[in-house]
Amino acid sequence: MISRTIHLQTSAVDSSAEATAMALSSLPACSQTVVKFPPHTVKHPSPSPAFVTRLAHVKPQSFLPLPRRLFLPSASAIWDALTGRDPAREASLAVRRGMQLFRQGDVSGSLVEFDKAIELDPRQKSYLWQRGLSLYYLNRFEEGAEQFRLDVAQNPNDTEESIWCFLCEAQLYGVEEARKRFLEVGQDSRPVMREGYNLFKDGGDPELNDMDAAKHHIITACQSPYGSRSDDYMASLAKVHCLCRNWDLK
Repeated sequence: MISRTIHLQTSAVDSSAEATAMALSSLPACSQTVVKFPPHTVKHPSPSPAFVTRLAHVKPQSFLPLPRRLFLPSASAIWDALTGRDPAREASLAVRRGMQLFRQGDVSGSLVEFDKAIELDPRQKSYLWQRGLSLYYLNRFEEGAEQFRLDVAQNPNDTEESIWCFLCEAQLYGVEEARKRFLEVGQDSRPVMREGYNLFKDGGDPELNDMDAAKHHIITACQSPYGSRSDDYMASLAKVHCLCRNWDLK
């Protein structure tokens, strides 16, 4: 009866791969690990002497090493299945935690959670406009602009993210240069957003440095019935804006 044998080139596996180490922890440490599975219960005819002779002359080096880039993802997937771990779900929870921290005024903490979500599920990055807002209020304008550009690439009708990208780049390059780089988007169905988009794009000076006027209008918005009661993330953003600038909402 012939046993089936699997050869793994364990020296090709990075020792820092925790999932791989745990999955293989029960195996003996050696450069060539041979795992033998129990033979089938169905009996097979004995191999011919010629076949046995040829098999005996096969050298261990003839077994091709398993490429690490192929083995590690597989080992990771196996480990996730064994432990019941769901990276996509964990990433979604990290986004929720980040949003909650931002609402509470912990902008730095929110960014930590958003970055954790991307680490768990890299697909999140192209949609994390919330991360772009956190980056803006941490004065990390270049990274913020990059985030908003990724968002608009996924949603070419995203008026808000086009404006936020402009605001980041206006801090980096000035208003005139930022307008040259302005992201074109589709027609927004909301009249107020179309007006805002046209204003920032080419409709006049947005008065980026008029802090007194900005303070008056934003505090008024925060104190409005909608601003004070709504669970809208952008209503929370107005309050964070005031918090970051030490503006008293009372």
